[in-house]
Amino acid sequence: MPIVESTYKPPMIFRNYHVSTVYSAMIRRAPVAQQRERINLQDGDFLDLDWSFSEERSEKVLIVIHGLEGSAKRPYVTGLAKYFTQKGWDVAAVNLRGCSGEINRHFRSYHAGATNDLQEVVEHILKKNKYATMAFNGFSLGGNLMLKYLGEDREIPKQLKAAVMVSVPCDLHGSWKQLEKRENFLYAKRFQIKLQNHLRQRAQHFPNQLTTEEINACDSLLDIDDLYTSRAHDFENALDYYHKNSSRRFLENIGVPTLLINAKNDGFLSPACYPFKIAEESKYLYLETPEYGGHVGFMQNKPETYTEERAYQFIHSHL
Repeated sequence: MPIVESTYKPPMIFRNYHVSTVYSAMIRRAPVAQQRERINLQDGDFLDLDWSFSEERSEKVLIVIHGLEGSAKRPYVTGLAKYFTQKGWDVAAVNLRGCSGEINRHFRSYHAGATNDLQEVVEHILKKNKYATMAFNGFSLGGNLMLKYLGEDREIPKQLKAAVMVSVPCDLHGSWKQLEKRENFLYAKRFQIKLQNHLRQRAQHFPNQLTTEEINACDSLLDIDDLYTSRAHDFENALDYYHKNSSRRFLENIGVPTLLINAKNDGFLSPACYPFKIAEESKYLYLETPEYGGHVGFMQNKPETYTEERAYQFIHSHL
C-alpha cells in the first residue's frame, strides 16, 4: 500500500515533542465509565479487562492495549474508549498482567511480545459475547504486541476486521537506544523508577527469585530487562528479548488491514520504527508518519485526539 499522507495539523504548542508527550500522558483528562472483568488464564494467572459499553447493545468490539507501565485507566485509553462508545462500539481495554493495580499470581508478568495472553483475551471475548465485528487499537508497547500477534503464524478470527497502532517501537533495541539519549533522560529515568518500584513489590512476593539488592543495582532499562524481563519470560538476556519480540520482524506477514501511526518527532522511536519499504510492498500495512504528535500525543483543539478520530475512520472504512 502507498504511504498514507497525514492530515494532522496540531495547535502550535503541540508541535513541540515534549509538550505533546507530557500533556497527553500527565495532564489530559478523558473520563469514561468502565466495568472490570477478570479473566483467569490457562496457566493459572489472571488479567483484568476494563469494559466501556455503548448506550445500545453493540455487535462491535474494540480491544485496546496500553503501553509500558500503563493501564486501562490511562487517558489515551479512556479517551479512545469514550470516543468509540459514542460511535456505537463496546471497548475492552486490557490491563496486561500486573498492570491493573494488583500484582499477578506468577513471577512472570507482561512484555512486549506476550501474544499468548492476547490470544486468550480474543477467544474469551468472542466466546462470551458473540461479537460479529472486532478491531484492535494498541499504543506503544501494546501496539508492538498487537502487531506481532497479527504477523505471527496463527489463525486470525474472521471477526477481526482492522487494526490501528499508535507510537509503536517496532524495533525494541533501537527504541531502547533512543531512550538512552540525553534529551530523553527524564523519560528513561521515569520508566526506570516505575519499573523498579514494580519489581520491589514483586520481590516481596517472590523473594527466592528476585532481591531488592539486584533491583537497586539496575541503572537503566536494559539492566531491568536483563535482570527481570528476559529471565522471567525465558529469554537469554535483554538483547534476545528485544530481537525476538520486535514487531518489525512480523510486519510482512500481516493479513488484516492495519494502520501504523508513528510521528516523525517521536523521540522514543528509532529509524527502524518507520517501516516505509515494508508498507509500500504490503497489501495490508498502512503507514502514516505525521510531522508532529510526539509519543502517544496527537492533541487537537477538541476533546478527542487526532489518532482517536483516525482510528475510527480507518476501522470503519474496512468494515
